[in-house]
Amino acid sequence: MQDLFSIGELARYQKISKQTLIFYDKIGLFRPAWVDPDNGYRYYSASQIDDLDTILIMKKIGFSLAEIRAHMERYDLDSSLALFRRQLDVIDQKIQELRMIRSRVQSRCSQMESALDRCRRDQDIQLEQAGEQDLFCCPVEPPYSLREISIATKACFSGAFQQKLPVFFQCGVTVPLERIQAERYTEASEAFLPVEGPCQTPGVRRLAPGLRACIYHVGDYLSIGRSYRRLLDWCRAQGLRIVSDSYEFCINDYLTSGDKSEYITKIAFYVENQA
Repeated sequence: MQDLFSIGELARYQKISKQTLIFYDKIGLFRPAWVDPDNGYRYYSASQIDDLDTILIMKKIGFSLAEIRAHMERYDLDSSLALFRRQLDVIDQKIQELRMIRSRVQSRCSQMESALDRCRRDQDIQLEQAGEQDLFCCPVEPPYSLREISIATKACFSGAFQQKLPVFFQCGVTVPLERIQAERYTEASEAFLPVEGPCQTPGVRRLAPGLRACIYHVGDYLSIGRSYRRLLDWCRAQGLRIVSDSYEFCINDYLTSGDKSEYITKIAFYVENQA
C-alpha cells in the first residue's frame, strides 16, 4: 500500500518484534495510521517513523513506557529539556548504585579466590589482624536449627534492602562459644550481613579490631564440627585463649554453587595470647 508500511516492514526497519508494536498499540503509546477493517492488519505512515524513533530512544535512555506516553501527548523544547534534566539525576543515581554493586561483586570474587588458594595450599588455618567491622544482625529463634537460621538470614536481607543499607552480598552467623564447647556447632544465635561502615542504623553491631584465629571449612554446613575441632585444637597448641563467640562468614554458598560439597565457610574467633 502506497506511503504506508505494514507492521512486518516497520518491525524489520526498526529491528523490533511485531509483538512489541502490537503491545504499543494496545496501551495507546503508538497506534497505526490505518487498520484494514477486513483483516485487522496494521499499517503505519512514513511520518510515524520519527515517533517510533522517539519512543525507542527514550526507552533506551531509561524512561518507562508510561513516562514516554505522557511526554508524547504534548511536548516541546522546554518540557523536553526539563524531562531530560530530571532523567540525568536518575541516571546518576543508577551509576552510583551500579558502582556499589560492582564493588560488592569484586569483594565476593576476591574472597572466593583467596579462600580457594589457601585451601588448595593446605593453609586453611591462619591468624589475622582484623579491623573494625559492622554487621547488620537478626536473631535466630529457638530451636536454632537450619530452618530458623535460614529464616533469620532472609530477614537480614529483607531488612537491609528495605533500609538501603550498604551491605556486602555475603551472609554469616554468630555461634555462642558455650554452644561450640558443648559441640552444638550449628546452633547459631544470630544471622548477619557485613555492612560498609561506619553505620549507625539500628540492628547494626560493630566488631572491634583485634586478633582472630580463622579456619576455612569446606563442605556442607552439617559437617562444620570437624573444622571447629581442628581450630580449637590449633588454638590450644598455639597458646591462644578464645575470647569471643564464633563468627562464620559464607565465602561460597548457595549463591555461587549448587554443590554443597564446594561450600566454603570462614570461621573466626577473637583470641589472646595466654599469659
